[in-house]
Amino acid sequence: MSLEITGRLIVKMPTQQIKESFKKREFVIETTEQYPQKIKLELTQDKCDVLDTYKEGDILKVSFNLRGSLWQEKYYVNLQAWRIQLDNNSNAMATGNQMEAPAATSQNTSFAAAASEDDLPF
Repeated sequence: MSLEITGRLIVKMPTQQIKESFKKREFVIETTEQYPQKIKLELTQDKCDVLDTYKEGDILKVSFNLRGSLWQEKYYVNLQAWRIQLDNNSNAMATGNQMEAPAATSQNTSFAAAASEDDLPF
């Protein structure tokens, strides 16, 4: 099952060598929806180094697989990332438009005030 999520990278954990032939690296992204969620994902094997090219605060688009397993009568779920990309549109809006947002808000407020004074629909 392949899924995709977009969010801000907030934690990069170091690579863990689980066995001689297996390593993994976990990271956390925070979604940008109304109620942000902190989601932990993992990279395995040769994909662990992919995370080095991104810094905390970057907005990423992560493709991942949902993995489930049973171990010692307990069930576990892992979100195993297989592709990470910068979400250029979100990163540009987050860095470039921060200064413009207050001006747009004040224009919208004045338009709303003018509209409330005149109740004509046109």
